[in-house]
Amino acid sequence: MSQPLDVLGGITAEQFLAEYWQKKPLLVRNAIPEIANILEPNDVLELALDENVTARLIKQKDRDPNQWSVKSSPLLKADFQKMPKLWTLLVQAIDHYSFDLAAMWKKFPFIPQWRRDDIMVSYAPQGGSVGKHFDFYDVFLVQGYGHRRWQLGQMCDAETDFVAGQPLKLLPEMDVNFDEVLAPGDLLYVPPGLSHYGVAEDDCLTYSFGFRMPNVSDMMDRVGDKFSDNEALRNPLTDIIRDQVSKVGEVTGNELEYLKTKIMEQLHNSNVLEDAIMSLMSEPKYPENIPEAEEIGTGDLMEAIDQGYRIMLEPASRLLYTEEDDEIMFWANGEGICISEQFTQSLKQIADGQDILFDENFADEDILEDMAALLNDSVIMLVPPAEEE
Repeated sequence: MSQPLDVLGGITAEQFLAEYWQKKPLLVRNAIPEIANILEPNDVLELALDENVTARLIKQKDRDPNQWSVKSSPLLKADFQKMPKLWTLLVQAIDHYSFDLAAMWKKFPFIPQWRRDDIMVSYAPQGGSVGKHFDFYDVFLVQGYGHRRWQLGQMCDAETDFVAGQPLKLLPEMDVNFDEVLAPGDLLYVPPGLSHYGVAEDDCLTYSFGFRMPNVSDMMDRVGDKFSDNEALRNPLTDIIRDQVSKVGEVTGNELEYLKTKIMEQLHNSNVLEDAIMSLMSEPKYPENIPEAEEIGTGDLMEAIDQGYRIMLEPASRLLYTEEDDEIMFWANGEGICISEQFTQSLKQIADGQDILFDENFADEDILEDMAALLNDSVIMLVPPAEEE
């Protein structure tokens, strides 16, 4: 069993996964003290005005706080004029804009990278909230600045009713059984389906570390895409053996079974299924956040060796791998990638969230070519010593 973790309040990852994960909430005081004051409200307000940032401005009317409005990005300075008393600003993928925040994913090594959604930050002045609601994903709510009061209630599902006529999926009521105020560094784990309601006690920033599962519909769409790309599958099937005449308007049970069997034969092609699932899982949620890299060659990399650079995953990119029968395969940003055997173990470490010193161990032509390709595609990045977080 692994060691107790401060982020989980002194219990082990195995205990958390067995007793809390997708089952019940967990409150941990001072779980991540270093997250406090990484950003302040003005930082978030300024970032929200960037045309490339995904953000939402949620307002409640002064005369009727039960009436809500939502303005999605791009947000303008004019959107923040004549503000009501109660409002909230949500900025998605805040980890793509801060190495300090991106590094906070390392606090959750017991949940695989492919489950990550993003880190969202919520800013609200006193009284601001996004209403009583629930999510279909796991979330660790970490207070970064100020204080927020959290109430937890009943479990909900796809059949749960929402308040009619509102731009948000709000719950009409909650059976409150948890009521606590979080201070900077405090953490609250909320499992999928659990209703929750957070209200700012003062100017506050709350970070939501979201972990989402894929849905079957998206996976089937991706499998269909892979089959569509296979030209051989576009050829008509061979007809069944027709040893009797059927009615003109009827599709017989025998015919239906034959067609279903042909589909199932393809679905049992594990290579296609694996590639489809992995390409979907490795797709970045916000590809527009991936920076355009400056072209780099192997000669440039040779000159940079032993200068203290570190290799790390680009925060907006995704890098995943499978390992079976000593064969390791990689997918990055929705595509399968070929990597030389010499670079495989290092790339595994990078995918697992480690940053690696770029030294003479990488002075191999095949490795340097792999690195140059991944750097030029902004899958990985070189971090100078002065910028190391």
